[in-house]
Amino acid sequence: MVGPERHDASGGVIGSRRQPSRIVLATTNRGKLLEIRALLAPRGIDVVQVDTVLPGWTLAEGGTTFAENARAKAVDVARRTGVPALGDDSGLEVDALGGAPSIRSARYAGEGATDAMNVAKLLEAMRDVPIGNRRATFRCALALAWPDGTVVEVEGRCDGTIALAPRGDGGFGYDPVVVDEATGLTFAELGADAKNTSSHRARALAALGARLERGA
Repeated sequence: MVGPERHDASGGVIGSRRQPSRIVLATTNRGKLLEIRALLAPRGIDVVQVDTVLPGWTLAEGGTTFAENARAKAVDVARRTGVPALGDDSGLEVDALGGAPSIRSARYAGEGATDAMNVAKLLEAMRDVPIGNRRATFRCALALAWPDGTVVEVEGRCDGTIALAPRGDGGFGYDPVVVDEATGLTFAELGADAKNTSSHRARALAALGARLERGA
């Protein structure tokens, strides 16, 4: 059971599941930081990059699901900083590849792989897969953890297909080769405003906001 409310230095409430006014984002991915800041700004939430409060922070992703990894990151950063922390673990699942690259999306082409390297490996793996069998899903798991151990977890997903070649110069990660089901554009072609209303991360954050608004 959640105990009495105690306010931390960020203005957030520890021991409850109300919306904090300041969170530490438990990722060093610049693309995720910019997206989450933009999505949470209308809610009045100040998003702090983990490197600014825990220089050199890393955490091995030992989980077997996106949710497990997101939870581990958030709990670790909240415990170490004393401030509510948001963990994000997300990636791409391709039907024709048995769900790969999944939780290894950022390391699909190997440790230290760039976005371009991962995209190139994906397109090579899909080279002989016909258009009708190129379905894929972007998934995002979010975990918001408080220093007292309270955790709120949500997920978001977005369905699409794998393009034959990269298109567009926006976004990051696999955005240039994932075609949005609703628009026929890759996520790199959508533009920031459109992407931030329909992406897997936007949907996960909307779900998180709804949970916090009802205090659960």
